[in-house]
Amino acid sequence: MPVARRVLGESHELTLTMRWNYARALYQDDDATLGDLCEAVTTLEESERTARRVFGRAHPLTVDIASCLLDVYKILRARETPSPEGSA
Repeated sequence: MPVARRVLGESHELTLTMRWNYARALYQDDDATLGDLCEAVTTLEESERTARRVFGRAHPLTVDIASCLLDVYKILRARETPSPEGSA
């Protein structure tokens, strides 16, 4: 990704797509650590902001990135919520 960012630029669609896929790989891993999830959030927040500025809110890539960001937020909330007593 560093080469794509340097050669194509931060706001190129391919760069944003690569960053989106990287973040998805991080948070969709069943063994994702809290650090992985935080990195996914940071990557998706930056990518979503750039995609919105460059392509607009309705662009499919912007929508996909925003959707994944909501998914990561849900996963983080689920990790923060203690499980009820007596449940395994």
